[in-house]
Amino acid sequence: MTKLIHGDCIEEMAKMDAGSVDLTVTSPPYDNLRTYEGSLQWNEDIWKRVLEGLYRVTKDGGVVVWVVGDSTINGSETGSSFRQALFFKECGFRLHDTMIYGKNQYMPLTHNRYEQAFEYMFVFSKGKPKTFNPIMVDCVSAGGKKYRGNAKQYEANYSERKREETTITKATKQKNNVWFLNVGNASGDDKTLHNAPFPEQLTHDHIISWSNEGDTVFDPFMGSGTTGKMAKQLGRSFIGIEKVEKYYDIAKERISH
Repeated sequence: MTKLIHGDCIEEMAKMDAGSVDLTVTSPPYDNLRTYEGSLQWNEDIWKRVLEGLYRVTKDGGVVVWVVGDSTINGSETGSSFRQALFFKECGFRLHDTMIYGKNQYMPLTHNRYEQAFEYMFVFSKGKPKTFNPIMVDCVSAGGKKYRGNAKQYEANYSERKREETTITKATKQKNNVWFLNVGNASGDDKTLHNAPFPEQLTHDHIISWSNEGDTVFDPFMGSGTTGKMAKQLGRSFIGIEKVEKYYDIAKERISH
């Protein structure tokens, strides 16, 4: 099932059934850095209403992945991302993980700080997450021996430990929570007319991590439809809301194909 809605996400979420969403993967407008055709205002009152709506529509055990950055005003970052994270907790969510999306092709700027090359990926859960399918990566030292005495808890008896107290490094381990990816709209199949699309790999990896086939994935700021496209490819149902008609049309086209 795929349902695409052209409208305001606060109004449309109010029409959705409570506890109807397994996973939300979305990115808000970032301190009005982008007003999207002049149709969008984004302030604390609005994002609080969005977060309250997300809590209502999320199932027990469901997850919200909130990809967000801060604008810089008068040489200082706003910190809105942290205020939003704390309000998620006030709504009743758990802050399950604070992840980093590292941009392989960040935009170089001229200012008196290091280049901004990442965004936060806050992972919130309504209670304990019901699903976690960890992405596994190869261990560089697979098959190697590791002496248990190297661990902190064994330092007290380091000189007394036996050489045979070893573990063998497994072939794979869970991926860490810092993901370096090419930014969306760079090239290839995810190229779109939207000015700030998700990388397809980002949405793909979160969808397989926090949901199962047949689950419902939601994006209240659908944009060009990357979350919907990947949800459909991965056998999930999808609900997407987009206010800007131009981007709604782009999303509809991408998801339908």
